[in-house]
Amino acid sequence: QAPVVESGGGLIQPGGSLTLSCTASGVSLVHYAVGWFRQAPGKEREAISCISSTDGSTYYGDFVKGRSLISRDNGERTVTLQMHKLTPEDTALYYCARRDWGNGDCTLRGEDYNVWGRGTQVTVSS
Repeated sequence: QAPVVESGGGLIQPGGSLTLSCTASGVSLVHYAVGWFRQAPGKEREAISCISSTDGSTYYGDFVKGRSLISRDNGERTVTLQMHKLTPEDTALYYCARRDWGNGDCTLRGEDYNVWGRGTQVTVSS
């Protein structure tokens, strides 16, 4: 299984935006459902968004609706997550996950994904 790798995290000021990328070495993600999740210290993992490989359907967690966009880029080899209007509550380790099984539809359930990256830290602070 080719691992997935996240990039793009860092220190962001409140009110700012982030763009995170998910790639898989030697594998195009166009054929897979991909999800973005996050986990803050002492908190449970949250589902942010996902994108299907079948029809490009996208889904978002309630806490990011209206301020987030997931898309396929770079010839569809990359899945990108944009988030805007960040607050300190958005500080967390952000993970990308790939679903190698199923019909290509994505879900917001972490247990439906079998390949996870190591995460990229996002810290929102002034």
